[in-house]
Amino acid sequence: MNNRRHLFTSESVGEGHPDKIADQISDAILDAFLTEEPEAKVACETFVADNLVVIAGEFKTARKALFSEIESRAEAIARQVLRDIGYRDAETGIDPNTCEVQVRFNHQSIQINKGITLTGGDIGAGDQGLMFGYACDETPDLMPYPIWLSHRLVKQLAELRKTGVLPWLRPDAKSQVTVAYEGQRVAGIENVVISTQIERDLDPAWVTQEITRAIIDPLVPVALRTPSFKLWVNPAGPFEIGGPNGDTGLTGRKI
Repeated sequence: MNNRRHLFTSESVGEGHPDKIADQISDAILDAFLTEEPEAKVACETFVADNLVVIAGEFKTARKALFSEIESRAEAIARQVLRDIGYRDAETGIDPNTCEVQVRFNHQSIQINKGITLTGGDIGAGDQGLMFGYACDETPDLMPYPIWLSHRLVKQLAELRKTGVLPWLRPDAKSQVTVAYEGQRVAGIENVVISTQIERDLDPAWVTQEITRAIIDPLVPVALRTPSFKLWVNPAGPFEIGGPNGDTGLTGRKI
């Protein structure tokens, strides 16, 4: 086995990241269809930017009225997703009560449906993509350590924000973890980056101190930190403008 030392980096985005907002709205529309009709065909895309949410897609249901029912509920579903994430107003990133929501639902193309519903009960694919992933014994969830730790960091950010432990956090966030491997074995954690939206006018050194105390120390084992371990918190500078107010988001960009 090759025991060469190498680095592997993974990133995870928080629930308030614009791309993840789009994913959650599309997921909520999917859930609404499947709750009523498990065999429904749903291809839903969401785009968010500034104070705008656009929901579009193609759908096929056995019960024709269901299409119109979910279409009429889509705006309310999107607004509730924004509230559940923690967006309250334009200052936090988008106002769930006043933002513009556009809904453009279409019936699934008959020609596309023929490629999905095949004779003999077989199911075809309506789209395709390239990705990689694997199960391993590095973590309890059988995920590679870099992405596993990245997910835990942004999850902790959201939990401490919502429970009021760190009330100055805002919904938009991401983490990045670089792990050193010797062959296929985790040898140590080289770097951690936390980029998180915060209230205005906070002292950067204090923010780093609080993130270290509440997020890094409980989740990043000291025993695994390499001698050259580095932590960066908001390395690009103040992160006060976030959510769709700071960047656009689109379904499927953060798998």
